Amino acid sequence: MLVVRTWGIRVSVIEPAYTKTQFDANLLQADAKLDEYREIRAAVSGTLIEVMAAADPPSVVADVVLRAASADRPKLRYTAGRLANRLRLLRRFAPARVLDAGIRKDLHLDTLVAPASHALAFDE
Repeated sequence: MLVVRTWGIRVSVIEPAYTKTQFDANLLQADAKLDEYREIRAAVSGTLIEVMAAADPPSVVADVVLRAASADRPKLRYTAGRLANRLRLLRRFAPARVLDAGIRKDLHLDTLVAPASHALAFDE
């Protein structure tokens, strides 16, 4: 009797929140920036600096990757860090609008308003 064992590809999604990396050091900037968005760019940059100061170290994500890779029966999704766990719970029980609103509030995006000259004119 011939037994053929096929191995499938298993994929696990690792979902971190903010992680301290040097990613921003290699970030490309636009050649020409619109002056109308100067205040919004500055505010978002400041918020991201604050968020990244409290971000999880890369070892948190590495530990989760190792756990997923060495699991006999890996789960489809893994979260890495406390904030990612909270987001997972919100995503599970809250409507997408509520989750999006929370992320926007956390990043202070709702306090920033784009200039009226660049607003979409769908309300006419």
